Amino acid sequence: MTALSPEVGPARNAAASLRTRAAGASVITRCLAEQSQVPDRGRMARMLGRSPLSDESRSWYLGALGELAVAARLKQLGPDWTVLHSVPVGHGESDIDHVVIGPSGVYTINTKHHDDARVWVGARKLLVNGQPTDYLRNSRHEAERATRLLSAAAGTDIVVRPVIAVVGAKSITVKQQPSDVMVLADTQLVRWLRRRRRTPALATTPVVTAAEHPSTWHSNAAEALAEANLEQFSSLQQEVRTARDVRAIWVGGAVVAVSAVAVTQLMPTLALMFG
Repeated sequence: MTALSPEVGPARNAAASLRTRAAGASVITRCLAEQSQVPDRGRMARMLGRSPLSDESRSWYLGALGELAVAARLKQLGPDWTVLHSVPVGHGESDIDHVVIGPSGVYTINTKHHDDARVWVGARKLLVNGQPTDYLRNSRHEAERATRLLSAAAGTDIVVRPVIAVVGAKSITVKQQPSDVMVLADTQLVRWLRRRRRTPALATTPVVTAAEHPSTWHSNAAEALAEANLEQFSSLQQEVRTARDVRAIWVGGAVVAVSAVAVTQLMPTLALMFG
C-alpha cells in the first residue's frame, strides 16, 4: 500500500465531512420524494386516521426509523469510537447505513426494520417470517466494498466486518451465526461492539480521516453530502403518529360499543340466573 495521500490528510476542508451527516439521510430523502407524489388525504380520511403514507413511501419510512433507532444506540459507544451514518458509496444512490470505527476494528452495519417479525438465522440464510432474504449476501458485498475503498484511501490494509442489526423483531432465532456476518438485535449491538477484542495494529486516525471524507466512498462528493430535509420528515412523523392515535381512538370506541351491546344482550340471562 502507498503512504497516506495528502488529499486524505487533516488539511481537507472540515466542512466536507461525513461526520455531520444525519442518520438515515438517504432513505429520508427517498421517503420524502415518494411522499411528495401522494395526494392530500382530505378531511374525512384524517378524521378516520388513515395513514398519510403510500405503499411506496412506507417502506422508506420504516427504513429511516430503523436507521434512526440504531444511530441512537450507537451514540452510547463513547469517544473511542467514530460512527458515520448514511455513507454514500459508488456512483449512484447506494449507501451504507452506518460505518463504525473503534478499538476492535471497522464495521459496516446494515439496519433491517421488521416490526413484530420472526427472524431466523442460519449459517447461509436469513429468513423473515419464513421468507428468504438477500441480507447476508448484500452485507458481505457492502463490507468487501468498504474494505477496498478504505484500504485504498487510508494507505493501509483494512478489514471491514459486516453486521446486520435487526430492529423491532418479535423474535430472532439464531440456529447458527454465519461465519462472516454478525446478525443481532439492535438492543445487543453496542454491548457486542464493546466486547470485541481490541486490535492494537489498527491505527484509527488515518482510517477515520479517510472514512469521514465523502470522496473515499462516492464519485461525486458534493452529491454525496446533499442534506436530507429533517424538518419535513419530522412533520411527516407527527402526521403518522397522529393518524395512529386517531385509529386507536376509533378502535377503542368500537370495543366499548361492542362490549356495551354484549352486556345489554346478556342482561335477561343474568337476571334469570341471579334474580
